[in-house]
Amino acid sequence: MKIILFCLTVLLTGSLRTSEVRAAEIIAVKNGHRIDITIDGKHFTSYCFSGDGKYPFFYPLNGPLSGGSVTSLRNAVYPHHTSLFLGCDMVNGGNYWQEGPDLGRILSLNACIAGQGGDTAVITDECIWIRPGAFSPVRDMRKYTITAPSSAMIQIDFDITLEMLTDVTIQKTNHSLFSARMASDLSVANGGTMINARGDTGEKETFGIPSPWIDYHGKRGNFTEGLTIMQHPSNPWYPSPWFTRDYGFMSPTPMYWPENGEETFLEKGTKLRLRYRVIIHSGNHREAGIAGEFEKYKILK
Repeated sequence: MKIILFCLTVLLTGSLRTSEVRAAEIIAVKNGHRIDITIDGKHFTSYCFSGDGKYPFFYPLNGPLSGGSVTSLRNAVYPHHTSLFLGCDMVNGGNYWQEGPDLGRILSLNACIAGQGGDTAVITDECIWIRPGAFSPVRDMRKYTITAPSSAMIQIDFDITLEMLTDVTIQKTNHSLFSARMASDLSVANGGTMINARGDTGEKETFGIPSPWIDYHGKRGNFTEGLTIMQHPSNPWYPSPWFTRDYGFMSPTPMYWPENGEETFLEKGTKLRLRYRVIIHSGNHREAGIAGEFEKYKILK
């Protein structure tokens, strides 16, 4: 009887792989000042937006094999690196990147779950850049879309529009825009690999080089996990050069290489739409098919 039922199941489904390739169940739950995301019942990440924090960020970003974060929450040498985040220093005299709320901070106003369940979760937020005694220079609108294309890959699409509320001058700075701080065990300094779309590796070859994407991966026991940041071709300054560090940091940023060599000026009312895809994956960049994944991403409207 069991054999008959087994064969009947195969006949009706057409494949033994139906359950293996089913869409992941992604659930978002708001808990105080964070939104927790689970995938098939396992915690993947949290969007953290505490009112007394420096800026909103994602942590952890748990790998599909280890279940441990591929990013680091804090670092003793560089405590202003917080996992996966967006910020900027040297904005009209304010610092919306490094520690110290009096220097400036990015405040979440309306983080909410716009969609959840099924194979996708969507989070939206409105943020205001503030500091004591100064006019707010920037407001931004954010949309994060979390999906799991396979059991070996999870992705977050970031769609962020920055609106200049006044004339904004950003002095040359390496502390700017979208960034990731990798877990120390995946860093180049500890045996990991950082590689861009051209095949350049490590800080020496990738620093200051424009590239559509960079992947950072390393060994964890008997397997490999990593994280990729992709820039969408519609972004201003695409492809931005990268600020990279072998200790585990990467950021696609034009602000360290401004066009006039000194600063970036943005007129009041200017809106900058910035789009990034972050992929957390098992395997190295080849095994994860990162080059092919970018080809899919770049044609996304």
